[in-house]
Amino acid sequence: MKNKGLLLLLCILVGGLVVRLYGISHPLADWHSWRQSDTSSVSRNFVQNGYDVFKPRFDDLSNIPSGLDNPQGYRFVEFPIYNLLQAGFYDIFRFFSLEVWGRIITIAFSLAGVYFLYKITSVYSTEKVALLAAFFYAFLPFSIYYGRVILPDTAMVSMILGGLFFFHIYLEQSKSKKTKKALLFFTLSLFFTIVSLLLKPYALFFALPFVALAYQHYKLKVILQWRLWLYAILAVIPLLFWRQWMTQFPEGIPANTWLFNGNGIRFRPSFFRWMLFERLTKLIVGYVGIVFIITSVLELKKSKSILFFASFLLSAVLYVVVLATGNVQHDYYQIVILPSIVLLLAFGSSYVYAFFMKFISQKLSLFAVGSLIFLSFYFSWKVVQTYYWINNPTVVSVGRELDKNLPKDAVVVAPYTGDTTFLYHINRKGWPSFENGIPSLINKGADYLVIINPKPEDEGIKTEYFLEKKTDDYLLFNLKKSL
Repeated sequence: MKNKGLLLLLCILVGGLVVRLYGISHPLADWHSWRQSDTSSVSRNFVQNGYDVFKPRFDDLSNIPSGLDNPQGYRFVEFPIYNLLQAGFYDIFRFFSLEVWGRIITIAFSLAGVYFLYKITSVYSTEKVALLAAFFYAFLPFSIYYGRVILPDTAMVSMILGGLFFFHIYLEQSKSKKTKKALLFFTLSLFFTIVSLLLKPYALFFALPFVALAYQHYKLKVILQWRLWLYAILAVIPLLFWRQWMTQFPEGIPANTWLFNGNGIRFRPSFFRWMLFERLTKLIVGYVGIVFIITSVLELKKSKSILFFASFLLSAVLYVVVLATGNVQHDYYQIVILPSIVLLLAFGSSYVYAFFMKFISQKLSLFAVGSLIFLSFYFSWKVVQTYYWINNPTVVSVGRELDKNLPKDAVVVAPYTGDTTFLYHINRKGWPSFENGIPSLINKGADYLVIINPKPEDEGIKTEYFLEKKTDDYLLFNLKKSL
């Protein structure tokens, strides 16, 4: 059974890789291209200007993210581990574009997450549930799409799952008095956890499964374990250092307090509609999968550790509630809770299969559960497929044309409702909006203004500034030339 399980896991991983390769070479203009462009822009700046990891920069000089002018283009969010990998692999192996390398890195982390979730689930539940968890994590359409985007969130989730798995091994080795092996896995787990926190501090919400494992191992004596206290302290020190370092560059720190409850939506009816229906039921589990979510509790109580798996669910609930506005505003925030959802789907589908087996044959039971999973994936895919679409290809074509023709040191105003995607494809520093007006931007160093998909009223700008080029797709103004 063990060999068969490993073979099935290998098939899941290979299949997960194949489906994530879809659209890998698409231009960076798909769903959430704004946030992806900001991430990839930091990596590109490493390639172009050197690897100053403690002063990461991107192309946006505007005050949109932080509310402060940002003439140096500082970008202080997560510690740029993801960007180092993306830029580093691109620098060494130029046979792929920077964007493709970003997607490859996310795919690698995503598949590692599938593996770690399988391993940790197989310890505290059955092999069948573990394989189902791996299957759902690999093939949920939502997981597929976000398992290949240029964002650090998937990497963070995979690192926290890896840290959790190695933490389990550490506890087992320490119980067996195998000091050297215990130290090895303590170090491995600590490393993974540190990296997860640096990738995204939201990993803090998933401290609860660590606490659950430690409690299962030591019971009430857990509070007396100095090694666990040391682990916790060492895990957060790099994050605290980074957050403290960031405060020297307030213009590079995007406003973030709104993520918690900036629009007062927490616990309002619209909050539950968005999170329970629009995101969970419709987007992630495709309506039909909600059957597995509901029935999961009936199977979960049979697991070897209901406390451990319940800690995943509680972590997810706390994360969504605390970051209420962020989760409603951006669906990629739900990347963090995917393992929790996947575990519920695994337990629920296992229960439904066992329930059918009481009344019909094994083949019919497999067909029934398989049909439910197929419908779940189908309805989810009907939504997720639109995420791959390039809804404004002009942004890409015009951006690439200007990248070829503008001076390399040109500073550009590329208004696109504050979205940096157009600026990213132009491959120049500048502003993605008019901000405080064109005269102000000229004083700040703007050389060119690009109006994409121009409207008749945009023609009026040529009475004030030199129109260098006009096409059906864009107007290019040279702000340094007089009329």
